[in-house]
Amino acid sequence: MIEINSIDHIGIRVADKDRAIAFYNLFGFKLERAADNDNVIVMKNNNNVEINIIFNANNTNKNNNILMDETYKYPGFTHIAFRVDSIKSAIEKLNKNDIKITQGPVAFGEDGHVSVFLRDPDRNTLELRGRAEDLSSLGGIEKYEPLN
Repeated sequence: MIEINSIDHIGIRVADKDRAIAFYNLFGFKLERAADNDNVIVMKNNNNVEINIIFNANNTNKNNNILMDETYKYPGFTHIAFRVDSIKSAIEKLNKNDIKITQGPVAFGEDGHVSVFLRDPDRNTLELRGRAEDLSSLGGIEKYEPLN
């Protein structure tokens, strides 16, 4: 057995480096360094969460995420889930920055958490997850019902 202690970083492939930097800045990620030998930049937030922006994607996806938007499902990582202090505050900031919520706020069970899903400019899926709060002023919370 190989014991995993934590996630070290998350790699996100994008088509436009500057557009990705601007988007992830909204979530507190700041440019830390660029790789000397690859199309990669390292960004971290104040909590030392690290993402690697890999800027070598082709831009022929017709605004589809092949893992999430196609009828035929391919294997792969479908989304990143980031924990937030306040889901209500996160939703308000998404709305203020005209970032569309593609699903949620949604509760997947009775564990007291609520999630919202969104897409970055390259259609990569992000989940923001936090403790349940009173979201009646923002439309309430839907309960997840899986498709058959």
